Amino acid sequence: MTDSSIDRLDRAILHELQLDGRLTNAALAERVNLSESACLRRVRGLEEAGYLRGYVGLVDQSLAGYPDNVFVRITLHSQQQDDLAAFEARARELPEVMECYLMSGDADYLLRVIVADARDYERIHSQYLTRLPGVARVHSSFALRTVAKKTEVPVR
Repeated sequence: MTDSSIDRLDRAILHELQLDGRLTNAALAERVNLSESACLRRVRGLEEAGYLRGYVGLVDQSLAGYPDNVFVRITLHSQQQDDLAAFEARARELPEVMECYLMSGDADYLLRVIVADARDYERIHSQYLTRLPGVARVHSSFALRTVAKKTEVPVR
């Protein structure tokens, strides 16, 4: 399966599975107007091609004890490949770091960190973030409110 082989039915399948990854094959087939066997073949093809990387349950972070998001811009002392790799490996290990992006611009990384409150963030900041390999500066911003948070990727 290549990019050019993704058609209207594949996009419909991806859309439905992003809305509800627990759909049975029978329910999915009905929603996209395919036979069950044709639907299953397409889903397996999408999985093999990497369009579907896995199936997860989305946990409400507030109910899990992490109501706050902190966006953290981190600048390293050096941008050598070994230094970037060391930082990234350690950042991946921190359970509260939900996202980590290598950035262009004035900071090297942007992290989304989930926390219980300001005191919890102070702990994470002092015990973990400032001790990550190569950290020169840490700039933090608390999100006041989530305006939009999507899980569905539009498929072209």
